[in-house]
Amino acid sequence: MFVLELTYTAPIERVEAALQEHVEWLKKEFATGRFIAAGRKVPRDGGVILATGADRAAVEQLVAEDPFSVAGVCTYRITEFAATTTAPPLETYRETPPS
Repeated sequence: MFVLELTYTAPIERVEAALQEHVEWLKKEFATGRFIAAGRKVPRDGGVILATGADRAAVEQLVAEDPFSVAGVCTYRITEFAATTTAPPLETYRETPPS
């Protein structure tokens, strides 16, 4: 599993200009099951996405396709972790840590 932390690198007006395309991208990834949660950071200087996937390279490619990345309005910090404990509704996402 991955925590994708976005940090805005451009004025909010440029972020807003790319927002609708970013939201459509998010919807597409939620539909595939790759994303399970997303939202703005507080204060609003970026966002956070909780993503599934076993391959870091694929996740890196995915964030490169985000319209925010394409527009050059954010950077991503990608943190991979093994979700060994979850709330019951998220049991299907539980993982065994690598040995």
